[in-house]
Amino acid sequence: MPSRNAARSKALFKEAPAQARATKADKTTEAARAVAEAESRERTVKTEKLRALRLEKEAADAKAAEKAAAAKKKPAPKKKKAEETETA
Repeated sequence: MPSRNAARSKALFKEAPAQARATKADKTTEAARAVAEAESRERTVKTEKLRALRLEKEAADAKAAEKAAAAKKKPAPKKKKAEETETA
């Protein structure tokens, strides 16, 4: 036979269904969290996209710099003066 205290505590502290416990503050909190989570996901996606574009641009710039360095010609050796070649 259950004790009186157990029966009394069961009657006093009944678990309310989840829907009944949701107060206006709980609903507002849930809505705010949903908005914050959505913004966080959007920000993460945007950051990943921008990072990929930046890395792509940096790689293209590096290739262009290498190409420009390779295309840069070495200066031609200076010609000797005409006087030196005539006297020699």
